[in-house]
This record gives sequence, C-alpha cells and structure tokens, in this order.
Amino acid sequence: MTEISFPGLNLSILYQYILLFFFASLRISSMLLSSPFFSTAFVPMQVRLVVSMGITAFIFPEINIPDITNLNNMEIFIIILSEIGIGLSVGLILSILFSIAAVTGEKIASTAGLSMANMIDPQSGGQTLVISTVLTLFMISIFLSLDGHLYLLKLVLESYIFLPIGMSLNIIEVSNVGIMAFGKMLYLTALIMLPVVGGMLLINLAGGIITRSAPTLNLFSFIFPISLISVFIFLYLALGPIANAFSDITGICLNLVDNILRSGGNQ
Repeated sequence: MTEISFPGLNLSILYQYILLFFFASLRISSMLLSSPFFSTAFVPMQVRLVVSMGITAFIFPEINIPDITNLNNMEIFIIILSEIGIGLSVGLILSILFSIAAVTGEKIASTAGLSMANMIDPQSGGQTLVISTVLTLFMISIFLSLDGHLYLLKLVLESYIFLPIGMSLNIIEVSNVGIMAFGKMLYLTALIMLPVVGGMLLINLAGGIITRSAPTLNLFSFIFPISLISVFIFLYLALGPIANAFSDITGICLNLVDNILRSGGNQ
C-alpha cells in the first residue's frame, strides 16, 4: 500500500505538532471549562473551545513540551490525566469560593421568606433563588472588574515554568488547599450573611411579639410585606461591605490557585 504524501508537506511532522498542541491545550481547556465564570450554560461549548485553543496558540511556542516519541502509551495517558487534573483543580477551587455568593443568597432568602422566588441560574441553567443569582452575578462582576480573570490566566501560563508538562501536582498540598477553601467558604458565608440574617431575625421576633399581643392579627399578611421590604433595605445597606468581601474573595481565590500551581510533584 503506497503512503499518501503532499508536495512540500511532511505529514509526520504535522501530526507531531498537532499532538504537541493537544498536550499544551489540556491544562488551559480543563481550567476554562470548569471555572465558574466561563462554564455557564449561556456560553456555548464552541466558544469555550475556541477561546481555549486561541490562548493555547498564543503560548504554544513558549511551552516546553516533552518529546512524546520516546514515551509509551501509558506514560502519555498519565501526562494527559495530570494536565487535566491541574486544570480541574484550579476550576474546583474557584467553584468552591464562588459558591459563597449562592449559599449566602439562599440563607438570606430562606430567612426573608423568599424561598419560592426562583429564576433561571445563568451558571447551571436550572432554577435557583433570585437573591442567590443576583449575588452570584455581582461577585462575577467584581471578579472581572478587578481583572481577576487576567491574573488567573497569568498564573496558569506561568505554571508551565515551575510545573511543566509531565509533572504532576502534589496531592497532599492540593487536598490541604481544598480543605482550606472549603473552610473559608463556610466562614465567609456566615460573615457576609450575618448582618442581613440578624436584622431579619429581629424583625421576625418583633412580629411574633406583636401577634402575641394581638392574636387576631394575621401574621403572614402583616409580617411578610415588612420582611420583603426590610431584606432589600438591609441588602442595600450592606452592599458596600458585601462588595469589599467579594473583593477579598477574589484575592483569596488567586492566592489559593497560586499555591496549587506551585505544588509540583514527581515527574
């Protein structure tokens, strides 16, 4: 059987370059596809792939890629899993910390009696509470306005220097960072929602005392409008502190991502 060839085109070299480009794109693609602000339902998969391929093409000449001709199939498979694991670890840390806004919104909504007010979540495409969606979009806006996405890309691109392709993450360090991110998520969620939830509990307590004094008064028709107005007043008053907290979360996200990407393991 004769080998097909084209004048001036070496298919073996072209195949090798395509394979090297594939290796280089794994880390960036998996990070972008799992990041909370890029993996939303309204961003088509084609757009995500085009963006990841474009970033890879920009940095491809600067990446030190191992010689795959000397690797067997098992070693290539391990490298692929390692690169995907690096990107997914970054996306998972971001998702844990970005869930602070959604959890805070859920607790505030349940305290204010707004558990029935749902809307389409642009991240998951499913139904979620209105306050959770608003706070999540607010946090994404702050992250983007502070150029968090640019610093994140910078960290990922710099990771090819101290964590080259073929080197895996330190599993223990990744686990520690994940536990730290989860702990910060719980702590910051309680800290952000405490003023609003505390104010709503005081209003509910006052309503209970009033209805106790006047048993004929309809509790739902009396308290619910006050709670509905009060929750938005409390959110408006707490808007500045919430924005500062979301700004601090941006810095925490980038620091934890940096810690993960600098935790190189074994070749």
